[in-house]
Amino acid sequence: MVADFKRRFCVSLILTAPVLALAPMIQTWLGLRQALDFPGDSYVQFVFASVLFFYGGWPFLAGIVNELRKKQPGMMTLIALAIIVAYSYSSVVAFGLPGKVFFWELATLIDIMLLGHWIEMKSVMGASAALENLVKLMPADAHVLNDDGSTRDIPVADLKHGNRVLVKPGEKVPTDGVVTDGRTSINESMLTGESMPVEKGEGDEVIGGSINGESAITVEVRKTGDETYLAQVIEMVRQAQHSRSRTQDLANRAALWLTMIAITAGSLTLTVWLAVGQEFAFALERTVTVMVITCPHALGLAVPLVVAVSTALSARHGLLIRDRSAFERARGINAIVFDKTGTLTEGRFGVTDVVLLDDLAEQELLTIAASLESQSEHPIAAGIVRYAQDQGLSYPAPKEFSAIPGKGAQATVDGLSVKVVSPGYLKDQGLSVNDDRVTRVAQEGKTVVYVIANERLVGAIALADIIRPESRQAIQRLKEMGISVMMLTGDATAVAKWVARELDLDEYFAEVLPDQKAEKIKELQGRGLTVAMTGDGVNDAPALTQADVGIAIGTGTDVAVESADIVLVRSDPRDVTAIVELARATYRKMVQNLWWATGYNAFAIPLAAGVFYRAGIVLSPAAGAVLMSLSTVIVAINARLLRVNRNGQL
Repeated sequence: MVADFKRRFCVSLILTAPVLALAPMIQTWLGLRQALDFPGDSYVQFVFASVLFFYGGWPFLAGIVNELRKKQPGMMTLIALAIIVAYSYSSVVAFGLPGKVFFWELATLIDIMLLGHWIEMKSVMGASAALENLVKLMPADAHVLNDDGSTRDIPVADLKHGNRVLVKPGEKVPTDGVVTDGRTSINESMLTGESMPVEKGEGDEVIGGSINGESAITVEVRKTGDETYLAQVIEMVRQAQHSRSRTQDLANRAALWLTMIAITAGSLTLTVWLAVGQEFAFALERTVTVMVITCPHALGLAVPLVVAVSTALSARHGLLIRDRSAFERARGINAIVFDKTGTLTEGRFGVTDVVLLDDLAEQELLTIAASLESQSEHPIAAGIVRYAQDQGLSYPAPKEFSAIPGKGAQATVDGLSVKVVSPGYLKDQGLSVNDDRVTRVAQEGKTVVYVIANERLVGAIALADIIRPESRQAIQRLKEMGISVMMLTGDATAVAKWVARELDLDEYFAEVLPDQKAEKIKELQGRGLTVAMTGDGVNDAPALTQADVGIAIGTGTDVAVESADIVLVRSDPRDVTAIVELARATYRKMVQNLWWATGYNAFAIPLAAGVFYRAGIVLSPAAGAVLMSLSTVIVAINARLLRVNRNGQL
């Protein structure tokens, strides 16, 4: 449908050129009446206008039938009414009836309406790609193990319960199942919101679409097709998209009133003038003037033009508006819910504490740990290496590096046998750490790894998801605007509590799965709150679509972006405040334009109807068209003022 409106607009725009060139009024305005006037020009103009009317105007002609069938007259009814009157009247004038032709009015009206609807429909169609991107998370093929230990690749759709599949390091788990052999760490952050990889061994469940870490594992298939966790998330996104409340657009409400006014005023004008004894041509001319002056050029541009200006303005400041109605709702936001990982935080580990447990100096501890971890691609390893580099430390290349599946890694560094391991490794080795500093950072939800040198426990390194510096500023500003700020995460309660305390959040919800996230948003909406959700992961998709306004971090997954109404290109939480401010300013401009686009009819329609005829004041159809055009110019200028008002303030 979007492509159809675009095609009709382009063709109609081409057809408009000869219609305008042959319009007597346009020729007079340009001083080209004699140059472009030739015998039969009205018939040529009629042919071009007829093609434009039936081709370009077809969506509106079909729309009026649909709206009247549903007994819900709106914008389509008004547009169709205007072009039918303009075309019918101009056609009979072209074939001999005294009067003025308004084929140029017909042409420009159709062009502007097609353009406005094309812009509108592009924004409406945005959310439909979300489900496709969810499906893309699942790998196409799976390595099925045969009885003899060999493997064969089959489509994931052909997997059956009980099949055993081999998942190699770095590959996606093909479907939900249970680990039957091997030990590894699984990155589930894009599915559950858990910021750190989860250790998996025999008997542990894995989720289809999650990413395997450093070791190969064998998984027994337990769920397929619609039973899988990802399929359920897909269904939740679909339901949230379809159950979203659809508030009627302001322009449609205005169009309904203008439709009623136009029909009533036009009918009364024709009836009254015929009743007082005027000729039919005069009564019809007055009626056409009324219909022309109520042509919704200004109304058609009132909202789309403001949206176009605000969209361009916001894009230059890193805000991409995908859904117009949701952007309009953003002005009334009184609660904003943030995802944690990748939104309030950077989604990557950073060292927060270094605890010395032996006589080794901190720089020495970091040097040997960074040396070992430089050979690992684990997120924790990357965090340690990055921290050491930030401290200006240099480290030698490790020797004899090897992974300890699911527990850490080991290597030789400058003659030392070094291991960086998880608490699980210490437990397996019967080692314990009784240190208040380690206990404290663990209680804060931070990830703690231990450094062992020559079989001596020499230190502990605490890591946590790094809080974005911009998050504090954004939350402070939102609170100043009277908006409650909350956090919704699939991460552990201890981690969420620490982040909430650091950022002074009003509320937080931890260990929340995707289905629960959507329910939490519903609960907040049940309190009477207009809720915005900001996130970046697959696990946020149902909540993004359920919220009144879904805001995605641009560097997040395609699913989150496609599920959202607004995208933050810069991944800066402070841009959320800009969204609310711009939405409020945009709404003010929309209301101003709608008032003018409809309100000027209060004095224009009586003039067009000939109320002051006895006083010698008669508004011709041409004058009515000029007045209508003037209202369009005013609406366009007012929309452009949004650009002036907002520059430098986002």
